[in-house]
Amino acid sequence: MGDDQTAGDLSAELSGELPPEIVIVTGMSGAGRSTAARALEDLDWFVVDNLPPGLLPTMIDLAGRTQGAVPRVAAVVDVRSMAFTEDLLSTVEELRRRGIAARVVFLEAGDDTLVRRFESVRRPHPLQGDGRLTDGISRERETLRAIRGEADLVIDTSQLNVHQLKAKVIGFFGDAEEARPRANVVSFGYKHGLPVDADLVLDCRFLPNPHWVPELRAMNGRDEPVREYVLAQTGAKEMLDSYAEVLRLVISGYQREGKHYMTLAIGCTGGKHRSVAMAEQFGERLREQGVEVHVVHRDVGRE
Repeated sequence: MGDDQTAGDLSAELSGELPPEIVIVTGMSGAGRSTAARALEDLDWFVVDNLPPGLLPTMIDLAGRTQGAVPRVAAVVDVRSMAFTEDLLSTVEELRRRGIAARVVFLEAGDDTLVRRFESVRRPHPLQGDGRLTDGISRERETLRAIRGEADLVIDTSQLNVHQLKAKVIGFFGDAEEARPRANVVSFGYKHGLPVDADLVLDCRFLPNPHWVPELRAMNGRDEPVREYVLAQTGAKEMLDSYAEVLRLVISGYQREGKHYMTLAIGCTGGKHRSVAMAEQFGERLREQGVEVHVVHRDVGRE
């Protein structure tokens, strides 16, 4: 009866007034949860660190009693909570059933990056036990697999410093225009690896490579001669037109499901010419659809 009464109290308390926004920040230890939390705090979110998942409804209940004084709540949840994955997933589902749009932000990083970060601060991994650091990372990654799959936003911090991660979080949550979808468009080179936070991946390697045109080799896809060369190739315009329509359908579906963020990764061999030119074009197409777009060229300069 206690649980039913709590649920009833929560529903009654929030009826007739707008429930607070809730963002759940979770992810791999060492991937930057604390930095993301500080960024949200700077944006006047009420941040609660290391909150057990089962206390999330109580937190929302308390925020609802402030008569709008706490309109936005961010809860940082880590793997140390008992029965972490099951508790968090069921709690998120419960909140959503009650009409509370709980969004999950998952912070990710590669194993090598996490090892370097833990070694730099000389701290053991929370799941390491008597094993190696890599054992703890593997256990945590497996434990978090389900919640990562349900996340609204996955941020890979492998290549980000503290300031860049903070800027990225502020970019996602820094304005109140929640209905407007946002997209990261990332160009990359397959030889440098896939972006791990990509929702959609598009391969441009079917287009002729400007690398083999001597006068274009030193340029990149932001330079007009390279852009004109790429867009003049057979299939380039067809890809832009067809995939822009696919993106329109996908983004509309994401919005219906309450997901406002998307990362589109566009790849070629080295990430310098074709993917860069096409990423810029897709950025323009998405802006025409009313999407807020941030274009990043991950591998330009790495050759």
